[in-house]
Amino acid sequence: MKIGQIQMKVHPDKEKNIAEVEKYLEKMKGENPDVVVLPEMFNCPYDKSLFEEYSEKEGGDTWKSLSSLAKKYSIYLFAGSIPEKVETGEVYNTSYVFDRNGKQIGKHRKVHLFDIDIEGGQTFIESETLTPGKDLTVVDTEFGKIGLMICYDIRFPEWSRLMALRGAEVIIVPGAFNMTTGPAHWEISFRVRALDNQVFTVGTAPAQDKEASYTSYGNTILVSPWGKVIDRMGYEEGYIINDIDLEEVKNIRNQLPLLKHRRTDLYDIKEKK
Repeated sequence: MKIGQIQMKVHPDKEKNIAEVEKYLEKMKGENPDVVVLPEMFNCPYDKSLFEEYSEKEGGDTWKSLSSLAKKYSIYLFAGSIPEKVETGEVYNTSYVFDRNGKQIGKHRKVHLFDIDIEGGQTFIESETLTPGKDLTVVDTEFGKIGLMICYDIRFPEWSRLMALRGAEVIIVPGAFNMTTGPAHWEISFRVRALDNQVFTVGTAPAQDKEASYTSYGNTILVSPWGKVIDRMGYEEGYIINDIDLEEVKNIRNQLPLLKHRRTDLYDIKEKK
C-alpha cells in the first residue's frame, strides 16, 4: 500500500484550502498513492472561535469537493478533519473517509476533546465549542482494515487497542499538536501506539504557521509496527509518500504475539454496548 501524507498550511479562505489539497494531489498523482491523508482541521484555522463559523453539514460543499477529489485521483482519501454541524446545532471535529469512487465509507468524530491548561505553555478548551463523538472507527479497504482517530484520541491507549482488536493493521491520525505538546509527546505517542498494537501509525499535521493563533508542531510522521520511524517531516509545507507492506504486521505479530499473550482472564478492554 502506498500512502501519501499532505502537510499543508491552513488558510482563512476555505476554498483556498480545498484548492491546496487538489494542488498537492496533482503533484502526487505520478507516484500513484493508494491512500492520502490530510491534516486535522485542514479547511479551518485551528481556533475554537471559528469552528462554528466554518462548520458544514455532512454532504456540504467541502464534503462534495473531497468526494470529487477522491474519485478524480482514484484514491482512498482520509480527509483530515473539518468542523461538522448537525441539525440539532452541535459541532463535531469530524474526519470523512472516501473510497476510490468518491463514496463515503466511514467517518470519525473526535472522541477525546483537547481541554488542556499547561503551566507556562498552551491553554486550549475544545469543549467550549465542540461536542465529543462516541464511536470507534475502523474502515474496510481493499488492503485490509484501517483505524481512524483524531489528534488527542491517540493519547488514550484503550482506543487504539480496541481498533487493533477489531482487526486494524494501520491507524491513521490527523492531528495538530502544538509547540508545547509536540516536541514532548508527538513522536513518542506514535511510536508507542504502533509498538503496543503492532500496527503502522500515520500522523498527519498542518504545516507550521507562526502567524496563526495556534501554532502547529507539524512533523507529519509514519511509524512501523516495530516502532521505527519510517519517515518524518519538519515544520514545512509539502508531502511525503511511502510504501508500506501489511505483511510486516502479520510477521511481527507472529514473532512477538503480544495480542495473543493478553491475560484476558485477568483483564480486558471492552467496547461500550
